[in-house]
Amino acid sequence: MQVSQLWRYPVKSMRGERLEQVWLTEDGIPGDRVVHVAGTRGLLTGRTRNGLLSVPATTGPDGVPLVDGHRWDSPEAARRVREAATPDARLVAHTGPERFDILNLLVATDGAVQLLGHDVRRLRPNLVIDGVAGNAETGWPGQALAIGDALIGIHSVRARCIVTTIDPDTGTQDLEVLRTIRRDFGGEIALNSWVIRPGRIAIGDPVEVVPSDVVPADLGGWILGVPYLTGS
Repeated sequence: MQVSQLWRYPVKSMRGERLEQVWLTEDGIPGDRVVHVAGTRGLLTGRTRNGLLSVPATTGPDGVPLVDGHRWDSPEAARRVREAATPDARLVAHTGPERFDILNLLVATDGAVQLLGHDVRRLRPNLVIDGVAGNAETGWPGQALAIGDALIGIHSVRARCIVTTIDPDTGTQDLEVLRTIRRDFGGEIALNSWVIRPGRIAIGDPVEVVPSDVVPADLGGWILGVPYLTGS
């Protein structure tokens, strides 16, 4: 098995950016979901504002998140997020652990994605692992992934929501994607994960599933099973 894709989502619920390598920290991938969208009544995500999911979000050379090529705190970015979400939408910086839906990494596998038959980007993973037979990922919770010096704990398989039905390029909806996940995967696909041991990982790195008796010692803002910020 090997790492085939690495993804970061600088703005929660917006389109992600591919990486060639990254240094995993105890907080996951640096710069992941460090900005989110808020309205007058609270947080806004792709679950209720589907248009956000097709807006490009990247990281500038200075480490500042960009929205459709503009600094996240610029008037241009503010206008873009209002167009995609709602007239009262605004972008807010937030680096607390509760910015993640469950845990701070999501791992997808090529075997499960092939069975699903849809673009892996709909699952919004941070890592994609190739060389996995079928839906073998369902047997990984409670174990860990050894990748170079890094060790990634596997907690559980992710229950999926309406976000998976949105095409990341066009923003159009296909409800059959979620129906397939519910029918063929029991509503769950890809792995809720966290960093046990920080380290550098890169595309092409070999991956090994290893035993682990480590569990998250302090969930902090992670609310397992009851996401605080939903919508990926």
